[in-house]
Amino acid sequence: MLEEILQKVANGELSPDKAKEKLATFENLGFAKVDHHRKKRQGFPEVIFGEGKEPSHIIDISRAMMVKKENILITRVTYEKAQVIMERLPDFQYDHTSRTLFMQTSLDSDHYKGYIAIVCAGTSDLPVAEEAAKTAEAYGVEVRRFYDVGVAGIHRLMAHIDEIREATVSVVVAGMEGALPSVVGGLVSHPIIAVPTSIGYGANFQGLSALLTMLNSCASGISVVNIDNGFGGAYNAVMIHRIANQS
Repeated sequence: MLEEILQKVANGELSPDKAKEKLATFENLGFAKVDHHRKKRQGFPEVIFGEGKEPSHIIDISRAMMVKKENILITRVTYEKAQVIMERLPDFQYDHTSRTLFMQTSLDSDHYKGYIAIVCAGTSDLPVAEEAAKTAEAYGVEVRRFYDVGVAGIHRLMAHIDEIREATVSVVVAGMEGALPSVVGGLVSHPIIAVPTSIGYGANFQGLSALLTMLNSCASGISVVNIDNGFGGAYNAVMIHRIANQS
């Protein structure tokens, strides 16, 4: 790409100013700087965090990414905000549970072997688990879901443990006391990304108790992301899965 642009400048087919625009690593929209270079640096395009952003800003950022043929994932989007965005950009698909918007503008995708397991303790944790699942799928990774398998009925987990063990990496989502990642971590030989949720009664402290339980786990191979951060858990899992596919 660089040589092509320079050749066009040398041939007079492209002005230096236009060449500079094409070689820019980010696009300044005034209110935001869209990082078009992120995929080259990290392997995945920028993801839009929708919470707190005006729909008009999300639309403008999305359009800038569409021009570059980048797949667009937007997290933490309310249904009402999604409706406004999809009126202007109807190619977006909204998932109510995960509160994500996704648009596939690029046909180029990596082909990975294997799958990531998304293991979720209870149905109240589904929004966080689905954010993780939709994120991994947006990056082209196969996801297998194992939901409502919390420690209050451990036999539900054991019914699926063989399939979970075959995953490259597991994202384990739990609220309340957050014990599920420790249990899964003691049963599998692959990395665990633990995601605490804010689900629970008073002494749960909006997910702090689950977070501390996961950080203090005696099971090896567990890494912990922030409370309700399904996106972050899936992103780390996808990076592990990608590296595993390179071996």
